[in-house]
Amino acid sequence: MDRAGLVCQELASQLTSLRVAVVTETYPPEINGVAMTTGRMVDGLVAAGHRVDLIRPRQAHEGGAIVSGDGIDGVEEMLSRGIPLPRYANLQMGLPARKVLLRRWSVQRPDVVQVVTEGPLGWSALTAARKLGLPVISEFHTNFHRYSGHYGVGWLKRPIAAYLRKFHNRADLTLVPTRALCDELAAQGIPRVDVVSRGVDTRLYDPARRSDALRRSWGLGPDDLAVVYVGRIAPEKNLALLERAFEAILARRPEARLIMVGSGPALQGMRARQPRAIFTGPQTGEVLAGHYASGDLFLFPSLTETYGNVVAEALASGLPVVAYRDAAAQELLTHRVQGWLAEPGDEAAFMAGAVTLAESPELRARQRLAARERVASLAWHAIVDSLVALQRQVILSAPLSARR
Repeated sequence: MDRAGLVCQELASQLTSLRVAVVTETYPPEINGVAMTTGRMVDGLVAAGHRVDLIRPRQAHEGGAIVSGDGIDGVEEMLSRGIPLPRYANLQMGLPARKVLLRRWSVQRPDVVQVVTEGPLGWSALTAARKLGLPVISEFHTNFHRYSGHYGVGWLKRPIAAYLRKFHNRADLTLVPTRALCDELAAQGIPRVDVVSRGVDTRLYDPARRSDALRRSWGLGPDDLAVVYVGRIAPEKNLALLERAFEAILARRPEARLIMVGSGPALQGMRARQPRAIFTGPQTGEVLAGHYASGDLFLFPSLTETYGNVVAEALASGLPVVAYRDAAAQELLTHRVQGWLAEPGDEAAFMAGAVTLAESPELRARQRLAARERVASLAWHAIVDSLVALQRQVILSAPLSARR
């Protein structure tokens, strides 16, 4: 074996246990898909014997100063300063921390820096990592440029897309949850992209958590129809279509109830338009799992998702899903097998699917079984293994000067 081969072999042996710096502007107990996914990944890295340097803003209940300390076993935390994020209650946008990160990573050098979010904290982490010659992986979780039209600032779409392109092209690799999004980013000028999917906790999200008592509290009998939505109640989720689909269901199933799990800026308006709907607020853990499993049909009309964890959670809970052929639904659903897929933007097909499944308990019963089976193999430990494999590739591809 030549000298280069020996060096690579020695480096590979040193990568048995990694030190991963994870930089994110949202983290549990905050309730959103990015926070949940990042928390699962950090837990999985630690369970696999790796160490995590977690950099995140102090959350609203934690105060405002930059503080370092130990978190759970295997995790060291730096809590940075943040400011409230507009329209996202209880979330903090991390402020730049370049100098602090330069000092921190000069003393305790990570093997790789994983930048989860693209805000000011993420940008400063990219800058610090590049200054120190550290391998960097970024993640693309949120279609901010698609959101702009839903908040009356559609003119920002191009500047936001340009910023995201510049951000992710500073990284050695960008991770996305689906092959379709990988191709989309490549077409937008972000060529170094790979896929790490999302897992789902099938022990938590389980049809066995169905609760007759919970259904009774919703005013439903055993054979009545509970139509469930879980997620942010906000314009970018296309909830006007959900309301129209539910009205079409009511014309055929007048006893049906709409169960809305979540909160957001569109909540009050929707309450006024849907006085019979059940609005549960945000739910987590076993309570959330019980809400999924106690439903009969899951409607998800969003076209702004990079993935949509709620689709996988609904399937694991045995819920047939009506969605557009996009993001997680495109990856996980077969039309008429685990639910109903409409082509993006075909509102008539979406509504037809909702009505078809609402009217056919036999079809829903078959799809409940198929839904659960489809996600049975999406264990988080396998997802973390694929992440670590890509981290090692990026580390080994970095210049030797970056591997100190």
